[in-house]
Amino acid sequence: MQLTAVRADITTLTVDAVVNAANSSLMGGGGVDGAIHRAGGPDILRECRELRDSHYPDGLPTGQAVATTAGELPARWVIHTVGPVFSRREDRSALLADCYRNSLRVAGEIGARTVAFPAVSAGIYGWPMDDAARIAVRTVRGSSTALDEVTFALFSADALAAFEAALADV
Repeated sequence: MQLTAVRADITTLTVDAVVNAANSSLMGGGGVDGAIHRAGGPDILRECRELRDSHYPDGLPTGQAVATTAGELPARWVIHTVGPVFSRREDRSALLADCYRNSLRVAGEIGARTVAFPAVSAGIYGWPMDDAARIAVRTVRGSSTALDEVTFALFSADALAAFEAALADV
């Protein structure tokens, strides 16, 4: 599996699946979540509502992942995962790793071969970027998957630098 980091708007990437750093409601929000919902159009929100009505009446649990259509995005699917809010008092690293692990599992189940991830939890949820990058890269590298390519799509130069450093740390 090839791992790369790029500075890009995840909503513009032509991959099989993009991962959405969603909130548990699955109804859109700010940051990556809002951008994916806006760019993908109403079909994503419709499927998210159906998921809430059928499988997740209390919202998608932290660390879990579920797929919907990608609507008008160049991708085929959106894999929604809910990252943990960073805490200095409680180690939530395992939950963050679960986001990546479960997203990769869902990608395999739907037949995706190429996936793009944002820096889950490293925005509004406050996870320090260097640590988020280390957990993301370590988890993806350690996962058994049939994916051909995983791209980390980062919105800032600082995020890109953190992920490039994590990728270089073999």
